[in-house]
Amino acid sequence: MTSDKPTTIKKYANRRLYHTGTSTYVTLDDLARMVKDGEEFVVQDAKSGNDITRAVLGQIIFEQENKGQHLMPIAFLRQLIRYYGDSMQSLVPSFLETSLTAFTRDQDKLRDQMTKALKGNGFEVMEEQARRNVEMFSEAMRMWMPFAGAAGAEAGPDQPSENTANDEGEIEALRRQLREMQKTIETIAKKD
Repeated sequence: MTSDKPTTIKKYANRRLYHTGTSTYVTLDDLARMVKDGEEFVVQDAKSGNDITRAVLGQIIFEQENKGQHLMPIAFLRQLIRYYGDSMQSLVPSFLETSLTAFTRDQDKLRDQMTKALKGNGFEVMEEQARRNVEMFSEAMRMWMPFAGAAGAEAGPDQPSENTANDEGEIEALRRQLREMQKTIETIAKKD
């Protein structure tokens, strides 16, 4: 039976972290793994008993950022720093917590939608939609440029007009972009 009480991690002066539940020393990577696994813990200074969880979690984020796993944009970090000492400082933590809770709740839906869109005929559906968008754009352009439509009509029904060739080139370019997007999304999905 698991306890609802969070695990206590003690941090000693030599910067070592001691997991009181397993009676072993742990690293920041171990604590990061515990967070990802949903294991609750508090970090206490071994000498004073003060709760230093926030500082240690900040250290974990700092370590991840230093490893090249950039999660927070520079503009966000700068804005966050600006809020320290600002009258809005007290509102920022609850806003961020609420926003991340909503994002976490909806991330599974987003992943499922992306997976469904890219599996089976999802790619073809996106490709068809792109083709329709190009056709609608071309038709709108013909309405605004009546001479371009007449030039295309002179080519005859059996001969492709210059506009048709351009449309097909645009469609092929969109297909390439969709394939590249699919590869990028598959790469991101494999990392998760």
